[in-house]
Amino acid sequence: MHVLVATVVHHPEDARILHRQIRALLDAGHSVTYVAPFRECGVTPWDAVRSVDVPRAAGRERLASLRAARQVLAEHAPGADLLLFHDPELMLALPENRPLTVWDVHEDTPSALLTKPWVPGPLRRPLGGVVRMFERRAERHMRLLLAEEGYRNRFRLDHPVVPNTTNVPEQPAREPGEDRVVYLGHVSVARGAHELVDLGRLLQPYGIRLEVIGGADPSVRPLLREASQDGALHWYGYVPNDRALRMCAGALAGVSLLHDEPNYRHSMPTKIVEYMAHGLPVVTTAGPVATSLVNGRPEGPAGSVVPFGDAFAASQAILRLRREPRRRAEYARTGHRIAQTSFHWPVQARTFVKRLESWVDEATGPVVHVPRPRRRARRAPAGPALASE
Repeated sequence: MHVLVATVVHHPEDARILHRQIRALLDAGHSVTYVAPFRECGVTPWDAVRSVDVPRAAGRERLASLRAARQVLAEHAPGADLLLFHDPELMLALPENRPLTVWDVHEDTPSALLTKPWVPGPLRRPLGGVVRMFERRAERHMRLLLAEEGYRNRFRLDHPVVPNTTNVPEQPAREPGEDRVVYLGHVSVARGAHELVDLGRLLQPYGIRLEVIGGADPSVRPLLREASQDGALHWYGYVPNDRALRMCAGALAGVSLLHDEPNYRHSMPTKIVEYMAHGLPVVTTAGPVATSLVNGRPEGPAGSVVPFGDAFAASQAILRLRREPRRRAEYARTGHRIAQTSFHWPVQARTFVKRLESWVDEATGPVVHVPRPRRRARRAPAGPALASE
């Protein structure tokens, strides 16, 4: 197959899009044209991927990006066997002459709008209703993939789920250490930006450094910069997922401080699975899915659950892990075992690729497999945006 993959919202090195889905398609012998905001993010994709640059859609500045995307998709869609797009906004830019089209549903968009600072408060709920109308229309005109089981009840039809799992190493690179804690992922108010800063200040007197690895909403960047200057934490900004995971190895714990928001209640925090996969004990707020993952598995606990908005409770859980190396090691072993048996991406990768192949089979005829030998992806030199906001 030749697959046209498109996003105007996500970073081009988004873990789900590039490191999981595109990598799986390439490994299965398919070719990919990838439409994404490469220039604005300062990156170049793997040499095996044909890249097409578009402006990034951010905040309220989206119309120029969608106009550019419409033109690019109209040019490239007729030559593809399948169009896979990742942003609901792109439904406004889809060309009429296009192949089988698949929307990969990353989040509960109507609920997510309730936490977006760039959307005026009075418009958030009405816009959610508009998005739900587009979702119903999408079911009639294209195929859907869901990133979470909890998204099923938003739709009238049954759609396959491709969860956000990760590549789990046979063994973690290092045992959990004692002097640093990591947060991996995008930072926003709803994802616990203020609690992260408070946590860093609480851990600072004990010689434990909080490392924040991820980009951030514009509204919280000054907060993170000030905390970095004060030594309360170290903020790396955006780092590609493969490199970010290597940075996490050997930390005392991985933290997830999501708020109790509708968009998070039925979502599995990918960062928690990534912490577990790399042998880190977890400290997380008490979302239903996170609690079940960390403290509700038959294998045993993989970390600690703390109340929402309580940085002090998170700090106490971390200090307890440092005082009790046996508990720390047991949480790390259990978490890795859970990730290895239930959340290893290559299992999902095969299902993902076969699902797309079967849809193309139905639309155009059987897919001819031409397997490629796996090779190490060569990354082109990255711009400074890789290690900064």
